[in-house]
Amino acid sequence: MTENKGSCLCGAVSFVTAGRLRGVVNCHCGQCRQFHGHFAAYTAIHRDAVTIADPNDQLGWYDSSPGVRRGFCRQCGSSLFWDRQDSELLRIAAGCISAPTGLTTEGHIYMADAGDYYRLQDELPKRQQGLKSPLIE
Repeated sequence: MTENKGSCLCGAVSFVTAGRLRGVVNCHCGQCRQFHGHFAAYTAIHRDAVTIADPNDQLGWYDSSPGVRRGFCRQCGSSLFWDRQDSELLRIAAGCISAPTGLTTEGHIYMADAGDYYRLQDELPKRQQGLKSPLIE
């Protein structure tokens, strides 16, 4: 079985996944850009396949919109998770997964909200919105 490990920058919050992670989807919505400081790159896996270690209670959750919360480390500020509570998947910020990840980027969502300071030159699928996109489920 495939296993991936990851953590926040300071190591206070860590996790292990059991099973294959979904490919990475880059989200360009305004909330992701604010939370990450740029667009967000998320992979996903069934929430039951993730074990989170948080011995010092440093994992914080911010309710960013109805039914959606974002997980972060209270100590170092690392953004770690995006959790739509009615989904069986937990989205994990790809940058906090220890290399080698074996992941590839599958596409972009919320391009209608993309920042005006960058242009994408790749040939990956680009969706103007995202919630109904097959890229994220």
